Amino acid sequence: MAYDLAIVLPTFNESRNVGPIVDRLENTLAKALGGIRYEVIFVDDDSPDGTADVVRLLAERHDNVRVLQRIGRRGLASACIEGILGAAAPFVAVIDADMQHDEAVLPEMLRRIREENLDLVVGSRNIAGGSMGEFTKWRVKLSHLGKRLSLMGVEHELSDPMSGFFMVRVSAFERFAHRLSGIGFKILLDIVLSAGPGLKIGEVPYRFRQREHGESKLDMVVGLEYFELLVDKHLGNMVNVRFVLFGMVGALGVGVHLLILSGLLRIAGLSFATGQAITTFIVMILNFVLNNSVTYRDRRLRGWRFWSGLITFCLACGLGVTANVAIANEAFRRGVPWVLAAVTGLLFTAVWNYGVTAMTTWRQERRSSEKRARQRMEAGALQAGRQGDKEMPAKTM
Repeated sequence: MAYDLAIVLPTFNESRNVGPIVDRLENTLAKALGGIRYEVIFVDDDSPDGTADVVRLLAERHDNVRVLQRIGRRGLASACIEGILGAAAPFVAVIDADMQHDEAVLPEMLRRIREENLDLVVGSRNIAGGSMGEFTKWRVKLSHLGKRLSLMGVEHELSDPMSGFFMVRVSAFERFAHRLSGIGFKILLDIVLSAGPGLKIGEVPYRFRQREHGESKLDMVVGLEYFELLVDKHLGNMVNVRFVLFGMVGALGVGVHLLILSGLLRIAGLSFATGQAITTFIVMILNFVLNNSVTYRDRRLRGWRFWSGLITFCLACGLGVTANVAIANEAFRRGVPWVLAAVTGLLFTAVWNYGVTAMTTWRQERRSSEKRARQRMEAGALQAGRQGDKEMPAKTM
C-alpha cells in the first residue's frame, strides 16, 4: 500500500500508551474525509518495560504498525530522525506516544502542508486556538524562556519552537538531514536551525493535554540537553560539544578550587601544601560527579561502576596534573612567559583528561544493554501472563 502519511512516535517506557494511541490515530485518520492511508512507526529506545514487544503484538492486528527498536542509542531527537528517514510516505508527522498531543489536528496539518506546498507544519500552543493546557505556572515560564533562547539565530518566524508536534515534507527533510545534531528532546528546534533560509512553515493550533499513563521525561537532563543543542548549533562546527561541556565543568572546578583553598588557608589556618592537597581531592570528586551527570549523562555510571569510575577518573586526572607541571615547567625553562607556559600546561591537561577518561571511565559497554534486555524479557513475560489471563475464560466456554 502507498501511504499518504507516516506517524513517528519515539518511545521509552510507554507500554501502557501504545495501544490507546494506535486506536486514537485510527479513529482520526481512517475516518477522516476521504480516508488517509497512513503507517505508524514506533521508534523505541530499548524500553525495559517491553514497549517494543507490545507494539509487535499490535502489529499482528494492524498491518500499518511497526517498531524500530534501538539498542545502544538513546534520545528523542535521534529517534525522530531515524523514524522519519525510515518512512515510506511523502509526509511524516512526529507526535508523542503519551497522548499529550492532539491527534485530531493531523488531518488539518496534512491539508495545509499539501495545499499550501509547505515544508513544515507545526502544532502550536501559542497561537489563537492553542493552549498550554494545565501546565503549572513554572512550566509555562520555562517554556517561554526556552522560546526566547530558541529564537536566537533563527531565520524563521515560529510561535512555538519548543513544540514536539509537527509534520514535515520528507523531500525537504532530506535536504538538511545531515546537518541535524540529533541532541536531546527539541527536534523541531534542531530542524529549524539546521534548515537555513527558504523553509516554508505553517502553524496550526492545538491544546496540550495531560499525560494519562507513565511518567513525564521532563527533568534537569532535558534542560541540559537543550543547552547542549544550542551550543552545538552555534559552535559544533568548531569544537566537539562534549569537550565544551567537559571544559565548562573544569572551569567551574577551578572557581570552586580557589574558594575552598582560600577558606582553608584563611579560616582553618592550614599550610598551602595541605590545603592544596585537600582541595584538589574535593574538586576532583566534584568534577567527576558533574561530568557523570552532565557531560556523560548518556553513559552515566551507577552502583559499583560509579566507584570504579571515580578511581579511574582520579588516576587519569592525577597523571594529567603531573604532565601539566612537567610541560609548563619545561616551557618556562625554555624562556616562554610564565602565563603562556601555565596555559600550555592547562590545555594539555584538559585534552589529556578528556581523552583518557572518555576511553576508560566512561567507555561504552554492553552490560547496560544486556541488563535492559533482561528487564524487557521479564516485562514481556508479565505482559504475556496478563494476556493469557484475559483469554482463559474464552477458552473454557
